[in-house]
Amino acid sequence: MPVTIRLATARDASDVADLSRRAVEHGLPWSWTPARVAKAIADPNTNVIVARIADALTGFGVMEYQDETAHLVLFAVDAPGRRKGVGSQLLAWLEKVAAAAGIAQIHLEARADNAAALAFYRKHGYRDQAEVLGMYYGAEDGVRLVKML
Repeated sequence: MPVTIRLATARDASDVADLSRRAVEHGLPWSWTPARVAKAIADPNTNVIVARIADALTGFGVMEYQDETAHLVLFAVDAPGRRKGVGSQLLAWLEKVAAAAGIAQIHLEARADNAAALAFYRKHGYRDQAEVLGMYYGAEDGVRLVKML
């Protein structure tokens, strides 16, 4: 089935929050609640995109924009959709929009022990910038990555 990628609407907030809780925030306090996702969707300086197959959410990305930089603050693909190109399609969409907006670089973070995520971002041209001990609530180390556009 084809993947549809589009800007999220307020109706997507609960699905995005649920996938974030399962795929990103597992083992940590739940911070990307439906209300927070809805706020990001409504923010003119943020793009929230969703990937759906049929009507099921299979992935999403949340990117905040500043003058010359963007921050990929949240990104996930549900387990059944992984390694099928969905993440690459989502990331390409976000990078294309960022480049069109004149963004020079994109920053993001990932858990230091998430080898699959780190490999994914590195494959797409992101380079390690720093390792941050206790980045996630003091419980998990993180890696900051950056890509020049």
